[in-house]
Amino acid sequence: MNVRGALVTMRKMRIGVFVLAARFPGQESGRVLADAVELVTAAEEAGFDDAWVAEHHFMSYGVCPSATTFAAVAAGRTSRIGLGTAVSVLSTWHPVALAEQAAMLHHLSGGRFTLGVGRGGPWVDLEVFGTGVERLERGFGESLDVLIEALSGGRVSAAGDFFRFREVELVPPARLRPVVACTSEASVGVAAARGLPMLLGMHVGDAEKAALVADYRARGGSADDHVAAGVAYVGDSTALAVRELKESLPRWLEPGLAGYVPVDDRVRPMRNIPAYVDLLTRIHPVGSAGHCAETLLRTAEITGIERFVLLMEGAGEHRANVRNIRRFGAEVLPLLAR
Repeated sequence: MNVRGALVTMRKMRIGVFVLAARFPGQESGRVLADAVELVTAAEEAGFDDAWVAEHHFMSYGVCPSATTFAAVAAGRTSRIGLGTAVSVLSTWHPVALAEQAAMLHHLSGGRFTLGVGRGGPWVDLEVFGTGVERLERGFGESLDVLIEALSGGRVSAAGDFFRFREVELVPPARLRPVVACTSEASVGVAAARGLPMLLGMHVGDAEKAALVADYRARGGSADDHVAAGVAYVGDSTALAVRELKESLPRWLEPGLAGYVPVDDRVRPMRNIPAYVDLLTRIHPVGSAGHCAETLLRTAEITGIERFVLLMEGAGEHRANVRNIRRFGAEVLPLLAR
């Protein structure tokens, strides 16, 4: 694809960083978190539009257990960049408590915050936090409805299967529209029925993303500001960038993905790590600056998605991650701007 030619048909893309606070072997969790905040400040300086952070519990895959707390710290260290959660796991939060956190972040950040939520998985988190498998499997829609009502700028009450409480006033009030992580047809249906934008994961390619967007529209979904997560790494050549990530990513993914512990006796699905890394480097902007820009433009053209949050931590070493962010900002973002 010709980058300059593609620009004439595209609106301005919105490009952000996706912060996992990934802990590679030998790294200390507290240091990883501090470094992750620096990645956000580096992204703001490099010209990125957003920085969204993930929430994980009890694992090295990501050592940030509270995406909202991280976003609050990042809000105090930045002045322009948008901040979001990708995602806060709604199955282990009380939706009103999460709405209160989001409302605070909205006001304290000057309106820069976006709340992304997801169903999560059948992991031990459900046991530890006492919400249980039923909240995951049957309660996601109800949890989302309570959250939406709480973020409607007024009062909220509930009389459902999982939440029953008298009407209360959310303080501080805020009008926010959540983004919903969608990795299944069921999640797409939940988002479409409520007119909420989707966050699509980095494990699916352009064809799968396009199919999910088409399914969303077929179900009556009205949002058009969906977000796609991906991996990004800039190198002197595409071959070199791919080789470097294929050397570094398995050191994180192997122990990181092993940290998912089922809440019951169900079998945990296992990924073929080399095959997964090969997929990530093929479908995402990993390569020369031109290749990275062309990859994002092609994804936007095929899927209609023009908002991206990109994992920039693949090198595993903090200085290399900061360098990747700065290089992407200097070499790739100008190719995507009108």
